[in-house]
Amino acid sequence: MHDANTETPSALAAHSSPWSLFCIFLRLGLTSFGGPAAHLGYFRDEFVSRRRWLDEHTYSDVVALCQFLPGPGSSQVGIAIGRLRGGIAGALAAWLGFTLPSVLLLVAFAYGFTLLSDATSLHLLRGLKIAAVAVVVQAVWSMGRMLCPDRTRATLAAASATAVILLGAGVGQIASIVAAGVAGAALLGSSTEVPSAPPGMPGSRAGALACLAAFALLLFGLPAAAAYLHSYPLDLFAAFYRVGSLVFGGGHVVLPLLEAVVVPRGWVSANTFMAGYGAAQAIPGPLFTFAAFLGATSSAHPAGIVGALIATVAIFLPSFLLVGAALPLWGRLRAFASMRRAMAGINAAVVGILLAALYDPVWTSAVHTGRDFVLVVAALVLLGWWRVPSWAVVLITVALAWWIV
Repeated sequence: MHDANTETPSALAAHSSPWSLFCIFLRLGLTSFGGPAAHLGYFRDEFVSRRRWLDEHTYSDVVALCQFLPGPGSSQVGIAIGRLRGGIAGALAAWLGFTLPSVLLLVAFAYGFTLLSDATSLHLLRGLKIAAVAVVVQAVWSMGRMLCPDRTRATLAAASATAVILLGAGVGQIASIVAAGVAGAALLGSSTEVPSAPPGMPGSRAGALACLAAFALLLFGLPAAAAYLHSYPLDLFAAFYRVGSLVFGGGHVVLPLLEAVVVPRGWVSANTFMAGYGAAQAIPGPLFTFAAFLGATSSAHPAGIVGALIATVAIFLPSFLLVGAALPLWGRLRAFASMRRAMAGINAAVVGILLAALYDPVWTSAVHTGRDFVLVVAALVLLGWWRVPSWAVVLITVALAWWIV
């Protein structure tokens, strides 16, 4: 009998119970600070090095697949590992375990934030928004270096940022993603460094097509149903489902899409939005659980726990359907060089979209005085030069903002 720590790479074919997968991913959800890139490192250590459920090649294939899908990349990797190891129930258990801690923490913060006095909430809000500026600056810088290594992709990023600022978040984001995909396929030459195609993953082709059909039906059918029925819960579900379906790059890229959904409609104020986003930097687990905070603090009903549940399920549901569709079809799709070049262009657009969000609403809502600017610089020094974890930078910035009035 093999111990969990000594299984061979062929253990991918073995089966794990939903409960055991839930417990493993719950521990990861409680300890995985640092954002999507760090999450992938934790997953590799757990499932490749320690448990040996996957070999390096298979894990790299899973990560590459999820990087090509819209949605939260690290959560999709967890869903895929759960699916490969424990079927559909395993995928659900893996997602629930990894997601639950941050959802509970953000819902608790949502309730606590509304109970604070005006003076206390103003100090807390200021510190959280300033911390968010530093986190997004670092994200734009690191993603830009990785995803825009040449002049063509840097130009696509700059054009995307300009389009979002001039056209607005809603139209500008979608137009940028589509245009950058077309431009990437046409302009990025054969010498462009894009990953080669891995072999396909196991799975049913019929099941993959069913998942893809369900994904498209919900994406286009939910908004129509919500408008016809005049149902706020359905409208909330449709809005967050759309965000989960269209966010390429995951992580901080979800910020501008969520802001474009909830703030203009009056569901959440800009100040509350930025406070929740800042708080989300201080907790472990996927950043997409920020949706739980937004659902809980919504000005419309249902809010609270029900609103948090609707928003959370809606924003993650596309990931389940896309992973289910992509696992068996991945090798064939990625074999096309034009597809890989298009995705490289889309990734450059993602950097531009995040750059536009850094300007508005992140910077414009947080930096109003010289003291605010000094706090942003201090937070950036801690993040970039001293490599202080983002959750610690959030706490330090909040304390400094309280002290430096």
